[in-house]
Amino acid sequence: MSSTIAELARRRTAARAGGGQKRVDAQHAKGKLTARERLDVLLDHDSFEELDMFVEHNAVDFGMAEQTVPGDGVVTGSGTINGRLVFVFSQDFTVFGGSLSERHAQKICKIMDMALKVGAPVIGLNDSGGARIQEGVASLGGYAEVFQRNVLASGVVPQLSLIMGPCAGGAVYSPAMTDFIFMVKDSSYMFVTGPDVVKTVTNEVVTQEALGGAVTHTTKTSVADVAFENDVEALLAARDFIDFLPLSNRQGVPERPTSDPWDRVDESLDTLIPASANQPYDMHELIAKVVDEGDFFEVQPAHAANIVTGFGRIEGRTIGIVANQPTVLAGVLDINSSKKAARFVRFCDAFGVPVVTFVDVPGFLPGTAQEHNGIIKHGAKLLFAYAEATVPKITVITRKAYGGAYDVMASKHLRGDLNYAWPTAEIAVMGAKGAVEIIFRGRTPDEIAERTAEYEARFANPFVAASKGFIDEVIQPHSTRRRIALGLRKLRGKTLENPWKKHDNIPL
Repeated sequence: MSSTIAELARRRTAARAGGGQKRVDAQHAKGKLTARERLDVLLDHDSFEELDMFVEHNAVDFGMAEQTVPGDGVVTGSGTINGRLVFVFSQDFTVFGGSLSERHAQKICKIMDMALKVGAPVIGLNDSGGARIQEGVASLGGYAEVFQRNVLASGVVPQLSLIMGPCAGGAVYSPAMTDFIFMVKDSSYMFVTGPDVVKTVTNEVVTQEALGGAVTHTTKTSVADVAFENDVEALLAARDFIDFLPLSNRQGVPERPTSDPWDRVDESLDTLIPASANQPYDMHELIAKVVDEGDFFEVQPAHAANIVTGFGRIEGRTIGIVANQPTVLAGVLDINSSKKAARFVRFCDAFGVPVVTFVDVPGFLPGTAQEHNGIIKHGAKLLFAYAEATVPKITVITRKAYGGAYDVMASKHLRGDLNYAWPTAEIAVMGAKGAVEIIFRGRTPDEIAERTAEYEARFANPFVAASKGFIDEVIQPHSTRRRIALGLRKLRGKTLENPWKKHDNIPL
């Protein structure tokens, strides 16, 4: 018996050693943690329970039969984050460069299957050289098995990917199908084809960082949501982020104690809107003054910044927030902001997270670039997402709500539950000056000015919409938090179902 126990200890030590001290040192030299060190930071102390520690690959070609490492390049199992269950896999770059083999994939699939059965999030720490080429099509089949589970888990359990090293070729498609992607600056990258292939095929010379680094994917492409300075920062942010998310689509939003009074009044909101209609203000200020303790986790802050998306809490319960941002492009809707907000709203709806929308939108961005790149279809994605959503929806119009953009931004007509407006709200087809120049084309400047003042008095306020029931109440800005809190209480028992369908056909 003692010899068997000693053998178990020896095998565990071998598995925990990964690819050996030399490769561990190389990982540290790049400023990166090892697979197990990352799990130590991510999970609660002593909560990790590993599965498949002794799994080895089954390849025999190209001398692989003589090269086996317990665990086969990925650490898998479950643990807790602030006491809540999560399933995790952490690829080990010190073992065969973290490359994915058939058995490596089976380990990942096993914990994803368990997560689906019990209803808990899946967090993947990606650090891999790609498919293990010595295994050929078997490793490609392994990727497809993982992809299939990403799709089955979508909308059932939250999926979070942390890209903490290379992620290239077919490996990129698994993170791409998860709900959120975090990256690390200067040490992680994602691309379908690397710089060498790009140069061979197109003669373009580009670095890994410029082609698929964290900054590229969080600013230009929107593939990733947030970029962090190092592994530890990314992992600690993931702990905070998971705290906002339900464990599955069968469970309610998490709730945590708060000392922030639900009916807290903030008089400074009464002067947030500038006197000039053309002067911007920062929507982050409004969000911070409304949510519990000013705690707001923004998603995709560096991409399409003319719309703000992220998670906060009211009375300790998670809400999703979408807000036009007047400081960027006057808060106008364009292709990128429409796609960004639509995906966020659909995530919230899939997991029962109420959506609070702050509206200050002058319309859709005009121009040939927008039209030729499909603003019609892309703008329709946001409209579709709001119209489809059955979660509680509360909307607050702070200033401009013009044209079709008024309709799109969670209006009463798209089954908004509670639609409020500040006294400064302007709800109209378009701005007064533009409207008058169309209606009274050819009039003198004095007549135009007179008619503009008349139009503003008639439409540049929330009361016409309120008189038609499109706005439920015109509220004082300082009472916004209280109104939202009361509204969310009322809507906790909301039941609303869409007509039966296999699935919808959102304009992709």
